[in-house]
Amino acid sequence: MGLRVGSAHLSELIAVPEQGGSWTLQAGIFTENEASLTLHKRHGFRVVGRRERIGRMKDGAWRDVLLQKCKSGRIER
Repeated sequence: MGLRVGSAHLSELIAVPEQGGSWTLQAGIFTENEASLTLHKRHGFRVVGRRERIGRMKDGAWRDVLLQKCKSGRIER
């Protein structure tokens, strides 16, 4: 079972633009990073698109990135 450190950090990260008046938060996450995808979904993010072969790993392999967003003030936690 996790310590929820990632969740605590993401909560703090979300709070900063909310306090500054921003209303849309965005994230780009590798498709195979299931833990990060789950974490962001838990904090109200949803997938809005996919960029194919946009991220390159150290081994030279290209990866797709899922674009996610959430609306500030409407985040379901």
